[in-house]
Amino acid sequence: MADGCWLLAAGAVVRGLIVAKTFRDLLVWQRGRAMVAATYRATASFPADERFGLTNQIRRAAVAVPSNIAEGHGRSTAGEFLLFLGYARGSLYEVETQCLLALDLNYLHETAAKCLIEDISTLARMLNALMASQTSMTAKRASALRSRPTN
Repeated sequence: MADGCWLLAAGAVVRGLIVAKTFRDLLVWQRGRAMVAATYRATASFPADERFGLTNQIRRAAVAVPSNIAEGHGRSTAGEFLLFLGYARGSLYEVETQCLLALDLNYLHETAAKCLIEDISTLARMLNALMASQTSMTAKRASALRSRPTN
């Protein structure tokens, strides 16, 4: 993606800090939501005694990804949005770690783990690009404000 651009659901690219009327317009949020559904399907076959253990933990971490993207989008400043994107990325890496643990414990089939990890990798790249874009645009705005002549 070009600097300062975010890919929206409709495929349009819009310049600027605020690029979507709602978080639902962000492709990264939509992909995060799909990852949650895939995680729930994958964990449905986990052992019953893991219901309050790994099953619960991986599901909660997965839900946190699109939730933090949405919450950050609703915050007042670009810096707060960036902070919540960081939380989403951290939760995403939790899901990846827990998928690998589930694979190690034979709770998750290798094919399902591979699909989930591919989704997670794609989502991580999208989050990283969005965070880089947000950081760049915030820095450019701050620089422009500093270079304004004062009266």
